[in-house]
Amino acid sequence: MAGDWETAPLSELCEQIADCPHSTPLWTNSGVIVLRNQNIRNGRLDLSSPSFTDEAHFEQRSRRAKLKAGDLVLTREAPMGEVCLIPEGLRCCLGQRMVMLRPDQKKCDSRFLLYSIQSDVVQHEIKVNEGTGSTVSNLRIPLLEALPIFYPSLTEQKAIASVLGALDDKIELNRRMNATLEAMAQALFQSWFVDFDPVRAKLDGRQPVGMDEATAALFPSTFQDSALGPIPRGWTADTIKNRASNIQYGFTQSATKEPVGPHFLRITDISSGRIDWASVPFCQATDEDREKYRILDGDIFIARTGASTGDNIYVIEPPSAVFASYLIRIQFSSSGLGRLVGEFTRTPDYASYVAGTIGGSAQPNASAQTLAGASMVFPTEEIADAFYRTVRPLDLMRAANDRESRTLAILRDTLLPKLLSGELNLNH
Repeated sequence: MAGDWETAPLSELCEQIADCPHSTPLWTNSGVIVLRNQNIRNGRLDLSSPSFTDEAHFEQRSRRAKLKAGDLVLTREAPMGEVCLIPEGLRCCLGQRMVMLRPDQKKCDSRFLLYSIQSDVVQHEIKVNEGTGSTVSNLRIPLLEALPIFYPSLTEQKAIASVLGALDDKIELNRRMNATLEAMAQALFQSWFVDFDPVRAKLDGRQPVGMDEATAALFPSTFQDSALGPIPRGWTADTIKNRASNIQYGFTQSATKEPVGPHFLRITDISSGRIDWASVPFCQATDEDREKYRILDGDIFIARTGASTGDNIYVIEPPSAVFASYLIRIQFSSSGLGRLVGEFTRTPDYASYVAGTIGGSAQPNASAQTLAGASMVFPTEEIADAFYRTVRPLDLMRAANDRESRTLAILRDTLLPKLLSGELNLNH
């Protein structure tokens, strides 16, 4: 039981708590990673979209503390209270609006502290004790240092962290597997619809590599001119909106963590072409609204406002869910065309198109017609369907991994409060 547990302020369990530099980093295209608040989510460090600075500014930003494996990084605002663990081998520095926690390893296990901070009890303390700034809430350092942490012996801390960590490690493994599967689909799209490798092979009198005879027969052996440059003969350059069967704005409703209805997909739930459905909130919805805004397999969603304008996702076998008003949905009558456009919206070409349409606006915003106005190369429907059939097994594997991760996340979230309160004792 929890009889031998103690409570101490966070500062007593850390050998160092260091605030970030209060200055904007010098951003570069490569170099040393600078952590940003958007990289820290649901207890995990996500560097799928990293930001960088140069060596000189890395050293400058590391004067108060040079991050090392086992350190925790906590966001102080926008959002507040997100936390992650620095892994082995990562060289990085703090961005803005975050703080480093270095646990005293003689008193506190790093991963145990990671889960403690994620607990409802500590998160409540963070929200209750929040400071108030002119524009956003901010967790001040004295309040952070005073956060009460309930903890057992170091041996039991490590046992608790091991159980919860095993679940998170499997979730992370699934995420990496999905990244590999996604990369395979992207590579095939690049080969067929950007580099036109099968067409070039046939033009040279060669058999397209890695392709059966029936699929190869679908591709032409010559090119034609188009508004987008030379494209395979019989293919067309067209806009997404001209080919879509439905373009729709989302549902206006309030989100809640309580499962009062379907999941409620928002802009903030889409990260680098992925959705962690376990963290997507819920909303109340009438039967009519559920039907009108119900998310279907093969839907494409694009963010239409804010810094994330243009971020998008192609959905594979979703749970019961609807989507929010700051997203647009694009649907196609053909699964092949939908999958093709879903891959195109993940390309640098589409990102460049969106950046060009919204310009340098401080608060970007784009209409559904604008976001669907990008031009791309459309093959014949038979080739689009062949692409769909080829990548569908990869998609289904990704969906299965996501479902397993949701189950594991539910188990972790069920165990976490029981383990961190001492209700569940691993020593017996």
